[in-house]
Amino acid sequence: MSAARSSTPTIGVLALQGDVREHLAVLAGVGVRAVPVKDADALARVDGLVLPGGESTTISMLAVRWGLMEPLRAAARSGLAMYGSCAGMILLADRILDGRPDQQTIGGIDMVVRRNAFGRQVDSFEAEVDFPALGPEPIRAVFIRAPWVESVGPTVEVLATVPAPTGDRIVAVRAGSLLATSFHPELTGDHRVHALFADMVRGAA
Repeated sequence: MSAARSSTPTIGVLALQGDVREHLAVLAGVGVRAVPVKDADALARVDGLVLPGGESTTISMLAVRWGLMEPLRAAARSGLAMYGSCAGMILLADRILDGRPDQQTIGGIDMVVRRNAFGRQVDSFEAEVDFPALGPEPIRAVFIRAPWVESVGPTVEVLATVPAPTGDRIVAVRAGSLLATSFHPELTGDHRVHALFADMVRGAA
């Protein structure tokens, strides 16, 4: 990879369903080239990939239908940096709870994720979340039909939690070149999660 490409990486946003446009805009704001990814050829040309929020079962089914699921899995195994927000977190989980019996994931993060763990659309909320990897100031997090992480394996770093009636719940994790959050940083104007991911992509390059 050339020095120019690594200093200004190309980061794709999986453009099958969900809030693709919002992620593209934020990525452009943190100094990378942002492009939609709809097929395996486009996937092969990016240095990192965002898996956006949306409907995880729909994204999964479309990825299978359009022949993208296996290339996505291969890319994750090969070390391509990926960031999943909300539905994207579910896609990066090795195991999910409350999903469809036939629901597939890309996998790569040794974690168990529960879909819609915080409730339905009417239970959506915002919260100030401590996220030390982003600095001392908390991040304003938007949770929309959000998952949470039930458990993680020894290779997974927990980056943020929020209080819940049943105890603190994990809402941000990292495992090597893979990053995931339960919430939607692309909706708040705070670009620090995307800047962190861009740095991860540059480091991988």
